[in-house]
Amino acid sequence: MSEHPTNGSRTAGQPSTPTHEGPIEWDATAYHRISDPQFRWGMRVLDRLTLRGDEVVMDAGCGSGRLTAKLLERLPRGRVIAVDRSLNMLDEARQTLAPFGDRVTFRAANLQEEPSEEPVDVVFSTATFHWIRDHQRLFHNVFASLRPAGRLHAQCGGAGNLDRMHGRAEALMRHPDYARYFEGWTDPWEFASPQTSTTRLQTAGFEAIETDLEQEPTPFPDAPAMRIFVERVVLRHHLAKLPDDATRNAYLDTLMAQAGEDEPPYVLDYVRLNLKARRPA
Repeated sequence: MSEHPTNGSRTAGQPSTPTHEGPIEWDATAYHRISDPQFRWGMRVLDRLTLRGDEVVMDAGCGSGRLTAKLLERLPRGRVIAVDRSLNMLDEARQTLAPFGDRVTFRAANLQEEPSEEPVDVVFSTATFHWIRDHQRLFHNVFASLRPAGRLHAQCGGAGNLDRMHGRAEALMRHPDYARYFEGWTDPWEFASPQTSTTRLQTAGFEAIETDLEQEPTPFPDAPAMRIFVERVVLRHHLAKLPDDATRNAYLDTLMAQAGEDEPPYVLDYVRLNLKARRPA
């Protein structure tokens, strides 16, 4: 579970270089500490997943492993393949999930480009798929990763997700103080509607498809709490474009001042897209 991209891969020793989508690597220790909203949403998604307890499950976007641990607790006779793009996240997850021994394996993978190396019973994912721009290719690879009658059970950002914060960030990108740094900017996410997602899942071959949106307005107690979350999670791709700490701080100062004027203040307008589907038997 990680609100970050998994649509690329690299091997150990490669540098963490920015791409057109933004930086590859994360501060996984910080994410583990501040990702309570993602963990809370993920627990509700997990609670809706029916398991026998002996399945092989891919956690697509395992992040630091907080939610993966809860998934493993529900698989006493099963296994999890923990997949993430970020090697920092996988290192953090290895520490988090060490008590589960060989019931969990780890893989740095490109979900948009390749299916699982091992067919699985369930592909489980939260707070990840919206970072993958080509959902049609993603769903084809998820389909190929599943055994016959295998299930997709996922949640990600959906249509309308973070519209207020992203809208303000986009407006600020056009300000003369910042515009030159954002030349050629491309949004790194795909916030799809339920209807579009249903069509894409059907095209990939799935049946028993269910898609819907959940409104998840997420309040923060004060400006510092919201600021670190926005800095480390929500706008990290934007901030990576800026040349130094002073410029990044000024950019964040403006956005936090705007968030403080909202009623109520310091609320992120999250919208989650639920995805359930089955590969035919």
